[in-house]
Amino acid sequence: MSDQHARPAASTRTVELVVAALILLLGAVVIYDSLRLGIRWADEGPQAGYFPFYIGLLLCLSAALVLGRALRDVASRAKAFVTREALAQILQLLVPSIVYVVLIKYIGIYVASTVFIAYFMRRLGKYGWPITLGVSVGVSVVFFALFEGWFKVPLPKGPLESWFGLD
Repeated sequence: MSDQHARPAASTRTVELVVAALILLLGAVVIYDSLRLGIRWADEGPQAGYFPFYIGLLLCLSAALVLGRALRDVASRAKAFVTREALAQILQLLVPSIVYVVLIKYIGIYVASTVFIAYFMRRLGKYGWPITLGVSVGVSVVFFALFEGWFKVPLPKGPLESWFGLD
């Protein structure tokens, strides 16, 4: 393995600081909105923001503790959270997964799932086209029959299903 691949993409300290800051921000938003809704105990019981306020407070407190610990821990600067090689492997899975979720809105879950399964079988599994097409189309057909026919649960469909009159 070369030095380029062994270099860290992010240190543990950096990741801890970023995540703690995001959680602190989330907690602050929860507290702000809880104050808007009311955090007091009214005659009929707690106001709408009562419980969320304390959850936001716990989030902020926890994030502040993590931030403080990460700022004091100088040794975590050198500790790799993820190497560049590992990050590349993660992105190989993450990016197609994000594209899959976006495609569901435009082409429906069945066609998007067929493309998603086929992509991974060809790209990472190195399977040939016959087995890739058989499995990816077969899985989508089985799930269509299962959800739409048996369970009577309509899932998002796209233009192809409309064209076949299956919507």
